[in-house]
Amino acid sequence: MKKYDLIVAGGGFSGFAAAYSAAREGLSVLLIEKANALGGASNVNLVMPFMPYRTRVSEGSDEFYVLSRGVLENIVGRMNELGFMNGIYGFNEEGFKIVLNRMAAEVNVELLFGATVTDASRSGGRIENVTVYARGKKLTLEADYFIDATGDANLIALSGFPFRIGRGKDSLCQPMTLCFRLAGVDTEKFWEEKGKINERYKALQAEGKLKNPRENILVFRTLVPGTLHFNTTRIVKRDPTDPFDVTKAEIEAREQVLETVNFLKENSESCKDAVLLSTAAEIGTRESRMIDGEYLLTGSEIVNCPRFEDSIAVCNYDIDIHNPEGSGTSHYYFPDGKYYEIPYRVLIPRGSENLLVAGRSVSVDHEAQASIRIMPTVCCLGEAAGTAVAVAKKHGTDVKNVDISELQRRLVENGAVIH
Repeated sequence: MKKYDLIVAGGGFSGFAAAYSAAREGLSVLLIEKANALGGASNVNLVMPFMPYRTRVSEGSDEFYVLSRGVLENIVGRMNELGFMNGIYGFNEEGFKIVLNRMAAEVNVELLFGATVTDASRSGGRIENVTVYARGKKLTLEADYFIDATGDANLIALSGFPFRIGRGKDSLCQPMTLCFRLAGVDTEKFWEEKGKINERYKALQAEGKLKNPRENILVFRTLVPGTLHFNTTRIVKRDPTDPFDVTKAEIEAREQVLETVNFLKENSESCKDAVLLSTAAEIGTRESRMIDGEYLLTGSEIVNCPRFEDSIAVCNYDIDIHNPEGSGTSHYYFPDGKYYEIPYRVLIPRGSENLLVAGRSVSVDHEAQASIRIMPTVCCLGEAAGTAVAVAKKHGTDVKNVDISELQRRLVENGAVIH
């Protein structure tokens, strides 16, 4: 069996960026994805659009500065060229599948779809190999380095490195959500009557006639005429790492989808002829496992917009917490021109020698995770992880002893924003 320089588990935005970044530095890379295409949340969970990843240059300015660049900017540019994107936020996820495949091929990333990592062999702080199940076969795959970009830190759990789940006081996670889309909508009229729709929604909810605990209807425009995207179902008090709980969540969420569709058809002119077009293949997870890393980035810290000597990405998305217990969503918005840096150390599992984590499972607390979890930011974290492995491989070091100045230089040379 072939041995790779790097194996990446998870082909979402962080995993793709990690694999792409390492491969363009000359490493042999295998990218393992459970679905039949790359894209992660945009593909499997039907998540869109990108949440904001830019800031005004100064308070009240009409000039904006994009904070998430590098690999993400490359992807967005190609998507716009093919007509699969509207600016830097709205997109057609089918385009991502094509663009990411092409980019992977350009740098010789080897892809393995329909595959799930089921076990890991660990010796001390090193992962020696992983077991993958695909098409009725068990494969044992070896590499010098590994990156866990599964979103749920599955490789971390399988290999016995420490982690936490959810918020500190009770381990509850932000709600899971099953996204869906409606076709046949008079979209212009919908946005005119959206306020009244939400007033009626709250009234029926107060009367106990709606079971969904979310406080309003969360909806986004799409690139398809007459179609709306809904991110409005809310499943609370379920453990996203428990397969039985996730099964119950999927069932509950589909009932909420039908409830919402019926509510809209009965209470809005714009949706009276609407048709349920699609639901995501899998319920979306905002929060689950988070590693115990070499550094813990906290919500109380990021509101002060900290700087770090080992910064590898920046972010200013608000601390956006959907209530883990029921109704309500809290926000802390960063002032114009302000952002925080993310240190490389949050990617390193405590005690690891050849394993990094990229994506929403890095070493952060419940509040900080609510900010870093968006697709643009995790793409940047993946780029940093893949580049870090390339630097480590070049010098024959473990992941804790990566030359930070060289890592940062390579990131900046490839267009990333780190300070």
